[in-house]
Amino acid sequence: MRSPLTYDHLKGTESFGTSKSVVRDNTNARQRRRVLLLADACNPEWPSLPIVGYKYARALAEHVDAVVVTQVRNRPNLDRASLGRAELIYLDTEQVAAPLANLAGALRGGVGAGWTIQTAMDYPSYVAFERAAWRQLRRKLEAGDFDLVHRITPMSPALPSPIAHLSPVPFIIGPLNGNLPWPPGFGSELRREREWLTYLRGAYKLLPFHRSTYRRSAAVLAAFEHTIADLPAEARARAINFPEVGVDPSLFSYSARTRHHRQTVLFAGRLVPYKLPEVVVQAFANSSRLQRHRLIVVGDGPERPRLEALVRKHHLSDCVELMGPRPQNELGELMRQAEIFAFPSIRELGAGVVVEAMACGMACVVVDYGGPAALVGPDRGVKVPVGDKGTLVARFTAELEALVDDPDRTQKLGLEAHRHAMAHYTWDAKARKTLKIYDWVLDQRGPPPKFWI
Repeated sequence: MRSPLTYDHLKGTESFGTSKSVVRDNTNARQRRRVLLLADACNPEWPSLPIVGYKYARALAEHVDAVVVTQVRNRPNLDRASLGRAELIYLDTEQVAAPLANLAGALRGGVGAGWTIQTAMDYPSYVAFERAAWRQLRRKLEAGDFDLVHRITPMSPALPSPIAHLSPVPFIIGPLNGNLPWPPGFGSELRREREWLTYLRGAYKLLPFHRSTYRRSAAVLAAFEHTIADLPAEARARAINFPEVGVDPSLFSYSARTRHHRQTVLFAGRLVPYKLPEVVVQAFANSSRLQRHRLIVVGDGPERPRLEALVRKHHLSDCVELMGPRPQNELGELMRQAEIFAFPSIRELGAGVVVEAMACGMACVVVDYGGPAALVGPDRGVKVPVGDKGTLVARFTAELEALVDDPDRTQKLGLEAHRHAMAHYTWDAKARKTLKIYDWVLDQRGPPPKFWI
């Protein structure tokens, strides 16, 4: 999921293909694994995959001696934010990547839809990136400078890794996330998302390097069962259920709420067809009980005019507020003030925003499909069975009414959600779980670790 850069954005960038070292504390260096992290997308200021890659790499670098290989396009933002203890190597493959990024943007009609098209366009760009990484680091790998190689981004299982079959040290890929089919009954949303290429998605298994990637990977980190099910059979024995989502406690944390008679329901995310923000707005339109409370919608996108029309049509301006996009620190504060998180997305691969809401102690109402269904359990939220749009509106209306009518239950669900997020999804917790995977790969003892039982 590339940030919408064109070649012109890259002019004036500092020298390419160079490395930057960070002074490191070598105490207990012998006990620290030496890991080469491949992170094509690794940027603290770009949303979605790039910031996830950045936070994961930064957390890992606190526990291993990490060298992070990334694209030069990430350098300006990484220079400002730093990557902690990691050493950075920047590669310039923009001669291949920039034209393809521009072509993908034209085919997608913008940056908010057509993610399958983007993934297809990313294939040659990513192969060029890994080939450049191999040329620069081959001698170090063959000399034993690293204990293992871990590709952390891209996270699409449709993008293979040429280095997997070349590396003389164990190779790990993931976390990967993909292969969540569109649920039936949402053809209109699929067309508006420009996901016509989804019907040909399986063709990626015929691409060069696909078979060797999964045959040679010592471990495959795969998010949720929908991704594991798509892996080649020979790779499933080495597959570890490892969601890519994580939470930063400095931004998303719990604080005790003052109980108000008027409770707040929050939706946060891109306002795009498959996230169905209109379901929550329509639930308020259908319920005089909900209208005694408040709905805040955070985000922007092509569905915003549809939402504004619904608010006008049903005279909801006193209880529904469309706030537009907000930076993460403001979103975290809104989540600490609101009681209920309503998220009716019907094709959510990971749902990092759900983990953030859980970390803030919100009771989450989600669709029982994809990533949210695995994140939310009966003791820490509510899952609504997937159905057509009318069914979802009716079920969300009923579940939201039940929660606003029972603040004690809402608070209990939120507290348990917070405990679960802090135990499993902080970046430090995820880094420590990754260390166990490294140990398993290098020690070759017993079955792969399991974390999500």
